[in-house]
Amino acid sequence: MTTPKPRLPVMADVAKEAGVSHQTVSRVLNDHPNVRADTRARVEAAITRLGYRRNLVARALVTRRSRTLGVVSFDTTLYGPASTIYGIEQAARNAGYFVSIVSLKSIDADSVCDAVDYLTEQGVDGVVVVAPQHSASRALESLPAGMPAVAVEGTTQRTDVSAVCIDQIEGAKLATRHLLQQGHETVWHVSGPAEWLESEGRIEGWRAALKEAGRPVPEPLAGDWSPRAGYEAGKSLAAMDGVTAVFAANDQMALGVLRALSEMGVRVPEQISVVGFDDIPESEFFSPPLTTVRQDFDVVGRHCIEVLLRQIDAGPTAYERLVVRPSFVVRSSTGAAR
Repeated sequence: MTTPKPRLPVMADVAKEAGVSHQTVSRVLNDHPNVRADTRARVEAAITRLGYRRNLVARALVTRRSRTLGVVSFDTTLYGPASTIYGIEQAARNAGYFVSIVSLKSIDADSVCDAVDYLTEQGVDGVVVVAPQHSASRALESLPAGMPAVAVEGTTQRTDVSAVCIDQIEGAKLATRHLLQQGHETVWHVSGPAEWLESEGRIEGWRAALKEAGRPVPEPLAGDWSPRAGYEAGKSLAAMDGVTAVFAANDQMALGVLRALSEMGVRVPEQISVVGFDDIPESEFFSPPLTTVRQDFDVVGRHCIEVLLRQIDAGPTAYERLVVRPSFVVRSSTGAAR
């Protein structure tokens, strides 16, 4: 004969243990301000002694909220999307929410709709779509009306889909201006893939900074975010005359550029200065340590959750677009032109 499992404590048990009403326990669990400090302490002590755990399903039925947010993303192996998702998860957890993630192989309207349908069936309270490509931005147009939603790095004509992004244009300007201030005549650029909005923003900022200074604007070398692409671009740049400064659209490609220049016998920064973008954790350990643009993904994640919770709490609200300014980190890969 099997021994029956012990009954899990419920809210009524906590109330009895603490000597308070069921409603008082509920107020403590929901962090209601109208609870005396000594009463709150007594209830929390009873919760700890009994090992009480909230019944989230029952709570969702009462509040009509699951305390779960959905995230739609793709290619989470890349530093930017992976760091963005981590920032969102941390901010959601701090706000008392769980996160359910759907990672897609490709972002298009059908895939995004399927992902949102899946998350809706799970009862999520709102959705964050990491949308750094044009196809992802177009897919935002097909989100269900009334669904609380925030796009990261995406753009849309919808007035009920807010966006949070890092100022890619300003980041590229910071990198380019730094090199010009070091006395370089112009700056060459290794760009990211054409479909990416970040690539476009970084090209735009680089070009704008050169034009503002009245400097020549070289043709950018196309890359794909990988060290291999930076390596191939670096070999081409090393073989050119007059190249003294390079701005790579991400740190991984900058790593490839540094490797190629080293193999070609080009000294950094004595002969060519190199700047990256992202400030990945390894950047300060490159040889030489990499000057780069830092993106604050924790701030992006916090803003995403704040904007989404405002929509969940207040219903459909006016479109919000929050732009996070990047910062610039100077290390040893850049120096004065010679």
